[in-house]
Amino acid sequence: MTHSHGMDVEEGKAGGGKGRSPTPTPNRDGGATSGAGGGGGGAAAPTATGGATTSGGRSTLHANKTILKTVSVFLASGKRNSSNQQSKNAAAALQNKRQQRQRRMDELSGKVNPKLLDSLRKKTRFTKDELDALCRIYRKLVSNCQYAAKTLASSSSSAAIAKPHAAVEGIDRIVFRELLHSTFDIVTEEILMERIFCSWDKAHEGLPLRLEGWLIGLSTFLRGTPAERAAFCFRVYDLNTDGFITKDEMFTLLRNCLIKQPQDEDPDEGVKDLVEIVLKKFDLDKDGKVSLEDFMGTVTAEPLLIEAFGQCLPTDSAVVSFFSTLQV
Repeated sequence: MTHSHGMDVEEGKAGGGKGRSPTPTPNRDGGATSGAGGGGGGAAAPTATGGATTSGGRSTLHANKTILKTVSVFLASGKRNSSNQQSKNAAAALQNKRQQRQRRMDELSGKVNPKLLDSLRKKTRFTKDELDALCRIYRKLVSNCQYAAKTLASSSSSAAIAKPHAAVEGIDRIVFRELLHSTFDIVTEEILMERIFCSWDKAHEGLPLRLEGWLIGLSTFLRGTPAERAAFCFRVYDLNTDGFITKDEMFTLLRNCLIKQPQDEDPDEGVKDLVEIVLKKFDLDKDGKVSLEDFMGTVTAEPLLIEAFGQCLPTDSAVVSFFSTLQV
């Protein structure tokens, strides 16, 4: 009996081990461990870690998308700003082109817009009515230039000469020289005629004279102060525009002033003697050439020497006659 009961107890313990889970045994970390259960718990741990990794990956991906979106917005904004700036620049260029075209049309029609008229009144010594009349004269002179250009273009041999001037509207050399001769009584050598034309508008030497250059030069020519007129004469006499009137330039300017006699063996000797006399008069600093300061000082002391190297200013009677024809 006793033995049988012991067998039952042992079998009961064994059966209990098979029929229910063993009591968890606390481990040193306070967690529960068991055989199969502990193994199961150990297998669950990587699953939790994988979930954390997945969550972190999603956060990083979301952050990257946010950055890319921000960059895209920034680039799109810069592209719009660049496009807007280009549009503004194009509009400004178009407006400027229209204004220039309108100004050319006004010049050719003899009209002056109020802003330009106000500017010209400040830059010249003409009244508003005089400026209006001078603009009409400019229109007629330009028409003469265009007619002359068409006449030259009708000749096949002269067409090549006329083409370079077709694109630039203004008063050309031929009409300008005729104006000096017939209106202002300037009778001088060809070289001085050319220099007067080139020195008329300081900003555009040698080019056909536009309206503003024509009026500013005419103001000096007709109503300039003694200093302004003297500076204009100096520019005319400075043939190579180096800032000095040299002995060679004096010789070129003065050689036609003397009447050559048939019996003169070397007429240029007289011109050389005249150059030496004039140089002593004008060369105040004794450096062998005449600077603007030398010229201005000499002319200030003796105003009659302002045209010592040739006529390049209108006579007083011509100026009076010219203004009387303006009918203002």
